[in-house]
Amino acid sequence: MTSLQHVNPRVRGIRVSPQNVLQSLAEHITQEITQGAHKPFKEVIDVSSGDPHRAGMKPVSFVRQVLAVCLYPELLKDQSLPLDVKLRAQRLLEACDGGSVGSYSDSSGLLHVRQSIAEFITKRDAGVPSYAKNVFISSGSQKALMIIVRLLASGEGETQTGVLTPMPCPHTLPTLLDEAEVALVPYQLVEERGWAVHLEELHRAVTTARGHCQPRAIYISNPGNPTGHVQTRESMEEVIRFAAAEGLLLFVDEVYQDSMIGLDREFISYKRVLFEMGKEYAETVELVSSHSLSCTSIAECGQRAGYMEIVNMDPEVMHFVDTMLCTDVSTPITGQLALDLMVNPPKPGDPSYDTYTQETLLTQTTLSQNAQRAVELLNDLPGMSCQPAMGGIYLYPCLHLPSEFRQLAKMLEVEAHVLYCQKFLEEEGVLVGVGHDGGTASSHHVRLCVHVPPDTMEEVLTRLRSFHLRLMDGHCNSD
Repeated sequence: MTSLQHVNPRVRGIRVSPQNVLQSLAEHITQEITQGAHKPFKEVIDVSSGDPHRAGMKPVSFVRQVLAVCLYPELLKDQSLPLDVKLRAQRLLEACDGGSVGSYSDSSGLLHVRQSIAEFITKRDAGVPSYAKNVFISSGSQKALMIIVRLLASGEGETQTGVLTPMPCPHTLPTLLDEAEVALVPYQLVEERGWAVHLEELHRAVTTARGHCQPRAIYISNPGNPTGHVQTRESMEEVIRFAAAEGLLLFVDEVYQDSMIGLDREFISYKRVLFEMGKEYAETVELVSSHSLSCTSIAECGQRAGYMEIVNMDPEVMHFVDTMLCTDVSTPITGQLALDLMVNPPKPGDPSYDTYTQETLLTQTTLSQNAQRAVELLNDLPGMSCQPAMGGIYLYPCLHLPSEFRQLAKMLEVEAHVLYCQKFLEEEGVLVGVGHDGGTASSHHVRLCVHVPPDTMEEVLTRLRSFHLRLMDGHCNSD
């Protein structure tokens, strides 16, 4: 039997995050309710992370219908299914070895799907060409990032690879970098400017890092996770010039590109901006951009599929990307097929077009309206402020907590915003995300997913308002 002494020391040393503790507490409270315990609420609502279907958002009919036929081809005889559903399923099955979703694919993904992705990128980027050979399908965008980070990882101490990382950042990113034995080099986003990227802060971060590690890449989330910020073209050009001057690989997380909240802002990819800056940058800056099935209007989180496009990387290094993907055998085939449906949806005139358009538009409208309603309420509460989100699925409100509450948290040896989240969960049955700002002691934030049904959002906001006002009234010395 394996004992603890046989377990990898790095695994034994992994710290349990406050979010994991809260998640366990939420599960315990849910179990208590199931067993008949009396609580002031009927159920726990989880808005800590983006799992829209779990929250009650409905799946897109076209996607589920095509996948159903692919899983059970006998449905090709079903006269109730739209013709374009059956034709698409038939084409996708032909792309699978043996005509079955039960087969493996190449480690980098089905060629048919990679070609569809390349065509989608070319159209999205106003004709900037994309090629299937530069597209790699993985089991989610986090897996894609891990592969790239492991390729870069080397050295120890002053020679250890470093990755410039925004603060705040996706809550899973610090752990991912730590597992890859890569140094996290923080750069602070500017909250007062809607969580914008500040060029001077990038220069400060990279200069400070040298001597402690070797910065080799910069991570950008656009639209921002969890901030909701969407960069302007000018800001993106600044980052590209910075990456070129410092010799950094640019890894761009663009998974929320179809979740634009502001009507006045359009998504522009980093690749398009890079190529429109001329050959000086278009042919030299190494760029890896990622997209994911989990984070779109389709929101098929459980299908576990995403892709990355690699630009200007040495062909021999690209070979190692493919080799490292081999360690996972291949991304689930149903996830790959769902990617094809994501990038190549029904077209005008297709039998499924109207339904598909209505369903995805409803999702986008719900997201925008939830975000607007939540921002208004959060900014109306004493001791709380929230920057409006331009894209993505999160809000990232700032807590201005009373001194007595902060002192209580200090006495309990827990961060104030973590204690806030714990009490909110215990008293109102709502699980929100713990903010991660890189250890800024004066900054307290929480993460709130707004990609949920409208009635769920309203219930969350009602409970939040009740809890927050009670807390502020109980600790009147706010500063």
